[in-house]
Amino acid sequence: MSRVTATYEIESPVGVARAAEVLAGEQSTGTFVRLAAETDALRERSAARIEALEIAGVSDRPALPCRLKGERFERGTVTISWPVGTFGTSLQTLMATVAGNLFELAELSACRLTGLTLPEEFARAHPGPHFGAAGTRAKMGGHEGPLIGTIVKPSVGLSPEETGALAASLAEAGIDFIKDDELQSDGPDCPLTERVAAVMAVLNRHADRTGKRIVYAFNISGEVDEMRRRLDLLSAHGATCAMVCLNAVGLSGLRDVRNHSPHLIHGHRAGWGLFSRSPHIGVAFPVMQKFWRLAGADHLHVNGLASKFTEPDASVAASALAVQASVAEGGPAHPAMPVFSSGQTIWQVGPTRALLGNDDLIFCAGGGILSHPGGAGAGVRALRQAAEAARDGVTLEDAAARHPELAAAMKAFPPVAFG
Repeated sequence: MSRVTATYEIESPVGVARAAEVLAGEQSTGTFVRLAAETDALRERSAARIEALEIAGVSDRPALPCRLKGERFERGTVTISWPVGTFGTSLQTLMATVAGNLFELAELSACRLTGLTLPEEFARAHPGPHFGAAGTRAKMGGHEGPLIGTIVKPSVGLSPEETGALAASLAEAGIDFIKDDELQSDGPDCPLTERVAAVMAVLNRHADRTGKRIVYAFNISGEVDEMRRRLDLLSAHGATCAMVCLNAVGLSGLRDVRNHSPHLIHGHRAGWGLFSRSPHIGVAFPVMQKFWRLAGADHLHVNGLASKFTEPDASVAASALAVQASVAEGGPAHPAMPVFSSGQTIWQVGPTRALLGNDDLIFCAGGGILSHPGGAGAGVRALRQAAEAARDGVTLEDAAARHPELAAAMKAFPPVAFG
């Protein structure tokens, strides 16, 4: 029988080996005492199994508050597996199994889910992204290179008409992609109905005139019935992309959008630091993105290299690579497009492309476009010139000698520190 395998970094006052036993029992057939119905045959058929265990060290104090006391808190890595027969291919039950009550166990003074391997049944049972990178380019009428994008700023406060005017100026600047901020959805000061009408009026005219269709990701996050109505609204105005805040709408909400939608689904991970920032508890992004891709997200935010946030570049790189890797063993790969944002300028374009080895990405810059001394159009052109230089193996300095927009951006934006 196929099995799901998860890897955890844990710490425990009772030792890593004993803590792994408690974890496996709590998350499968066991409880705090052995049950009469928990026969050896049942355990053999349905129990979680400890596949590997490695001790990493010992501390004299717990990493997190812990009810059980001790003089030594052993740290290590454990790998646990479960038979697929206990939960089938349900993403919700899988989540409850690999990332459920285990974080609350008294025997664990730290617990972080860092790896998840899924058998091919999951890739075949779930639709995955409807469009991905190839479909995104097709929605645009064909496009080469990374998508150069930006976010509506200020995040909130603009009226529908002001948002439409901003979209018009960005379209004239040559932008590929625009998105609502996660803070803007359907508030009374900027109703989605009016915002969609205002934005798509200018973007549709731009497409008719130039042949280029710009992707605008409208934030439709809400209750399931609200999101369905909002998807229909997007269709009525010729929009191509719906944005959802993944942690807010949940797996079932995301899947319903995928089932109901002829649109690209732009997945925003707002609130992700709650799950990922601590090294002692939470879930690693390469794990969680598998759930979101299986449920249907076409684009997934991964932060950005040398960004304004606390996440180190190695973590961002691992997240971005994971989004393009196979989601499960065998079956369809279901790749999505990584979205890079947060303090991005011409300095991050080349390293971003280098880590992926391809152009199947969305590179979002706010100030990196709008604060260019030559204006937004020059900001977009500078980013595109940086991407072309990276593709051709040309240094920014050499490319800047031929492109005044890139040269001006290099002077306006100080080099960043990667790490």
